[in-house]
Amino acid sequence: MQKIRVKLKGYDHKVVDRATNMIITTVENSGAKVVGPIPLPNRNWRVAVHKGPHIDGNFKDHFRRVTHSRVVDILDANSKTIESLTHLQLPAGVWIEIRN
Repeated sequence: MQKIRVKLKGYDHKVVDRATNMIITTVENSGAKVVGPIPLPNRNWRVAVHKGPHIDGNFKDHFRRVTHSRVVDILDANSKTIESLTHLQLPAGVWIEIRN
């Protein structure tokens, strides 16, 4: 029994969800079982930058970046499953990490 863990990350949750749906459909069509997608906690990055050249606490720009993550476990993977995953065209803006 071979287990493959696929971890997806991205800044736009819609793109990450679309990529997970593409992975799930291709894996199910190849005959393997899928557990997930499991949403992981979001990673928030916030920063406040001064607008002017002088230090004044009232004039700041606030920026925020949220990283969305999903985990998909593939059970009973065969050679057809791995081949279909390698030839899959995922949307831009999604980072993928595959582990055994």
